[in-house]
Amino acid sequence: MGAVEETMAIFAARGGEFHGEVIDQRSHALQCAELAQAAGAADPLVAAALLHDIGHLVAARDQGRRGDLAVDDDHHESVGARWVAPRFGRSTAQAIALHVVAKRYQCTIDPAYAASLSPASVQTLRAQGGLLDVDAISRFEHHPGCSDARALRTWDEAAKDPERTTGGIEQFVPLLERLALPSPDQH
Repeated sequence: MGAVEETMAIFAARGGEFHGEVIDQRSHALQCAELAQAAGAADPLVAAALLHDIGHLVAARDQGRRGDLAVDDDHHESVGARWVAPRFGRSTAQAIALHVVAKRYQCTIDPAYAASLSPASVQTLRAQGGLLDVDAISRFEHHPGCSDARALRTWDEAAKDPERTTGGIEQFVPLLERLALPSPDQH
């Protein structure tokens, strides 16, 4: 199974899950990717917007803790980035890997942004380490992926609207096909 087919299968099997927000994972991913597209983001960043929470879906299910947002037990950004990198490239994976620290950064530097978080995001912010210290702010600001991660985080928070309609996930198949890397067994 290729990367695109595998991705579609994951969204078919687990995209209907709710992880503390008012919309399911598929709707959240689609809203986020459509916001990235509307902003004119490059293909790898649109793919990152679509796949930024895939770590939740590829992580092993732990039914005892899945609903506990106060525990960041799956480190979805790391799991997702490791899953995405060999399938859709490092630039797509980098934004995914940094989107949690981008949330922490935005909340640290912009109290209005922190006040706009959904209740689930407030709860996960605490579980993910809370606000950044001065050294962490500087490290993030100097990271080459800072700008993309901040853009992704903005779309991420805006992509939680239960009234917004989106196209189907199939609209992103051509984009994912352009980015898909050959699987190791195809060499």
